[in-house]
Amino acid sequence: MSHPTAIKLRMQSKLLEIAFDDGNRYELPFEYLRVYSPSAEVRGHGPGQEVLQLGKHNVIITKVEPTGHYALRLIFDDGHDSGLYTWGYLQELGKTRKEKWQAYLKRLDDLGIKYPTIVKAS
Repeated sequence: MSHPTAIKLRMQSKLLEIAFDDGNRYELPFEYLRVYSPSAEVRGHGPGQEVLQLGKHNVIITKVEPTGHYALRLIFDDGHDSGLYTWGYLQELGKTRKEKWQAYLKRLDDLGIKYPTIVKAS
C-alpha cells in the first residue's frame, strides 16, 4: 500500500491535495470528500443504508488530524468529524473521482434535485 508524501489543504480552491509515494497525486474537492465520507453517519452500517448528503457545495475542511500512520480525520465546518479517511480510501477516491462524482450527480437528478450552478462574475 502507498503512503502519502505530501498533504496540503488549498482553502481558496477548496481542495485537499495529496501525493503518494507511488507517484500518484490527487486533488480532492472538499465537497466530494464530505459527500463520500467513510463515516457510518454517511455510509450506514451496511449496503443500502447510505445517507445521501445534500447542500454540501460550500463545505470547508477546518482541520486535518493524522490518525496513527494509516489515516486522516477531516473536520468540516458543518460539524462532521467522524470519518477516518485511510490512505487506501483516499487513493480510491482519487482514482474513481470522476465515476463517483457522476454517480452522486445522478442520484441527485433521480430525486429531482438540481445541483447548484455556479455563476461566474463577468
